[in-house]
Amino acid sequence: MSIRFRGGTTVPTKPKKTGISTPTVDSELFDCAKRACKNSYAPYSRFRVGAAVRAASGKIYTGTNVENIAYPLGTCAEAGAIAAARVAEGGNLVLVDVAVYAEAGDAQHVPCTPCGGCRQRILEFGKNVRVQFFGTDLCCHEVTSGDLLPFSFEFDSKAEQ
Repeated sequence: MSIRFRGGTTVPTKPKKTGISTPTVDSELFDCAKRACKNSYAPYSRFRVGAAVRAASGKIYTGTNVENIAYPLGTCAEAGAIAAARVAEGGNLVLVDVAVYAEAGDAQHVPCTPCGGCRQRILEFGKNVRVQFFGTDLCCHEVTSGDLLPFSFEFDSKAEQ
């Protein structure tokens, strides 16, 4: 099984294995993430990331990483996509799917999963969000947001004290 991007690039996918699978590769979402990756600002690391999120409304929003010479000030692609979705959808935002695509130097589709902070951000807007990314084997993998961060931070501010 493989995923085919617009422009002809084909990448293998991995069959179901230990909770990581690609039963249905979301080509539309990956195409959006790949296009977003092309707009990355990564002059220091040359590690470009694009992310695409699909809201429950069916609309897709994208983001890209933006580096800063003061490294801690950079932003992640997933955070940018989630912020764009929140602006457009407001308080009704529920994430359904996320795709992450990365390139490094001249290499395409390099391994990249959401960082810990972005895993928490994804969970903030959906407990069972489908997340697709390329693994170290350069195959496309799929997990849920809960699989990515099984011990996420949770706090019920309305709980009785």
